[in-house]
Amino acid sequence: MDSIDGMWVGWIEFDILLGDVQSLKEKRSVIRPLLAELKRRFEVSVAEVGDHDQHRRSQVGAGLVAADRAHLVEVLTAVERFVAAKPEIELLSARQREIHSED
Repeated sequence: MDSIDGMWVGWIEFDILLGDVQSLKEKRSVIRPLLAELKRRFEVSVAEVGDHDQHRRSQVGAGLVAADRAHLVEVLTAVERFVAAKPEIELLSARQREIHSED
């Protein structure tokens, strides 16, 4: 089988600290638009994946499937830059991983 065949799967997970947020309702008003914008702008699957019960913290994940690793890394890097640039959140950490279907 040709080594360029197959697919790449990648994801990035963010640990986020929210700014002046006093309730879970306020947290949702920040996180929901962020998830919608990531999905629309970058065509990735996104979800809040942790810290559901803490109003100032959130774990957000984004993932995608691509035919080549370069495209995958480019999109995930752009997603990270976008999240890091949001003034209403502080990006505490980001963890990224890519795997090939043949691995």
